[in-house]
Amino acid sequence: MRRCVVRVWAVRRVAGGYCSGREAIAVVNIPAAARAVIESGRLAHLVTVNVDGSPHVTCVWVGLEDGEIVVGKLAVDQKVRNIRRDPRVSLSIEAEGDQYGMQHYLVVEGTARVDEGGAPALLRHLAQRYIGPGTEFPPMPNPPQGYVIRISPTRVRGMGPWGTTLR
Repeated sequence: MRRCVVRVWAVRRVAGGYCSGREAIAVVNIPAAARAVIESGRLAHLVTVNVDGSPHVTCVWVGLEDGEIVVGKLAVDQKVRNIRRDPRVSLSIEAEGDQYGMQHYLVVEGTARVDEGGAPALLRHLAQRYIGPGTEFPPMPNPPQGYVIRISPTRVRGMGPWGTTLR
C-alpha cells in the first residue's frame, strides 16, 4: 500500500488576505478509503472563501497527484481568484453508504495553490473516470493550458472509515 504524506504549511492572516508561511504545521496521511473516494469519479463540492467572507461552493472533478488533491481549470474563475487571495478550502464528496443505510461522506480541509498550465492533460485524465473511457476532453482543439488547483489536506474527516464527525 502506498502511503500518502502531505506537508502542510502554516497559513496566517495578513493585510488584505492570507498567505502561506514557511513553518510546517502538520503532516496528514490520507487514508486508503479516503483516497478511493477521491478517485471514485464522484463529483466533489469545493468551497472557497469570497472577498466578503461568504462561502463559494462549486462542483468539481478531482484526482490525486503526489498526495495532493488536484482540480483542473481552463480559465480563471471565481474559485481561482478566491484561492489566490485566501488559500483555505474545504472539499466534500458523498460516498457509498454502510450496511445500516447511513450515507458516508468525506470532508477534506486544506490549503490550496494555483499552478499555471497542465489543465488539459489533467482534465483528459479525469474525463476517463467522470465521463467514460475514450472520452476526448477538453472538446476543443488546442485548449488553453489553464490552471491546476492543488489542495494540501490539513484535516480529513466525515462519516466513513476515514473518521466520523460524531463527537
